Amino acid sequence: MHDKTNELDASALKGLAHPVRLRLLELLEHHGPATATQLATQIGENTGSTSYHLRRLARHGLIEDIPERGKGKERWWRSRSFGFDGDRFRRDPETADAAEFLLSEMVRQRGAELARWLEESRTTPRPWVEAGVQSHTALRLTREELADLTREVSQVLNAHHERARDRDEKTPDTARVIVHFDAFPVGLGEQDAPE
Repeated sequence: MHDKTNELDASALKGLAHPVRLRLLELLEHHGPATATQLATQIGENTGSTSYHLRRLARHGLIEDIPERGKGKERWWRSRSFGFDGDRFRRDPETADAAEFLLSEMVRQRGAELARWLEESRTTPRPWVEAGVQSHTALRLTREELADLTREVSQVLNAHHERARDRDEKTPDTARVIVHFDAFPVGLGEQDAPE
């Protein structure tokens, strides 16, 4: 959730803060485009319910349909990149619960993805393991340098996302790749940080 060009507003944040919608978005992000019927099978919901939740996600710009891929009434959906200011929403009583829910789900999802990778990496071909990275770096930066780092890494991620977004599971020599990028200051919570 890094794209500042598609920033969630309060309505979209509240619309996303629903377990079924989060699961649908997660499936689209991790497995690529799918239909409501395919997604319903994966989450154990009926197609009508899944279609309803997909339309809600689309209304908020979190997913989009792919008209050229569907046949007849069949609609294919894909995820869209987006960002949201979790801190601002957590401080607003109108959106605090939804923001807390989403941020908690993001942390849970990341933990689950890392645990899954730990298991899968035992049998993943070595060249794919070597192409990836698990890195932890602690830096002493100014606020401006942190903002620059965030912007530059986000630009690189967005460029790669755009280039690969329409590839499906059948594209040869590809794998679904999960990228986590977090950059945050520590130790400032108790003091009055300058705006």
